[in-house]
Amino acid sequence: MAKKSPSPVKSTAKPSVKPTGKGAPGIQIGISDKDRAAIAQGLSKLLADTYTLYLTTHNFHWNVTGPMFNSLHAMFMAQYTELWNAVDPVAERIRSLGHKAPGSYAQFAQLSSLPDAPATPPKALDMVRILVDGHEGVARTARALFDLVDQASDEPTADLLTQRLTVHEQTAWMLRSLLEE
Repeated sequence: MAKKSPSPVKSTAKPSVKPTGKGAPGIQIGISDKDRAAIAQGLSKLLADTYTLYLTTHNFHWNVTGPMFNSLHAMFMAQYTELWNAVDPVAERIRSLGHKAPGSYAQFAQLSSLPDAPATPPKALDMVRILVDGHEGVARTARALFDLVDQASDEPTADLLTQRLTVHEQTAWMLRSLLEE
């Protein structure tokens, strides 16, 4: 006897716009307009923090000096490359939720919880301390979104946040290890 397949789960979220035959149909992914907007706003902050940390790390790559130059120069390059590759998935998730991704320095400065890179490059170990603080700050921004993402059953965003947390927490640990005596 053939098993009966379970009936599909019906979404409780209402479509944002009814299709009219003109233009793109409304977003109907099972997440309410309100939740999508709140998640996109949180992801915009994550994007701003990530981009700010990318710029700071790249700045430090260019300007590091001292006896640890070779190792820090290479480490900072690996870190800024990872950060550069992280901004696109965050921005694209914002777009997938139906919102515009911020992309200007002014927007990033307004949204970011991280300070800009110092105008005068600090000493090498001070760079490391600043980057530890930056990675921990980005981790806090990502973690702050989890309750909302969980309540909205937004698994793709939860997956993205988990990936970002893993990178930022591990990088902070590795940098912090350089500061131990």
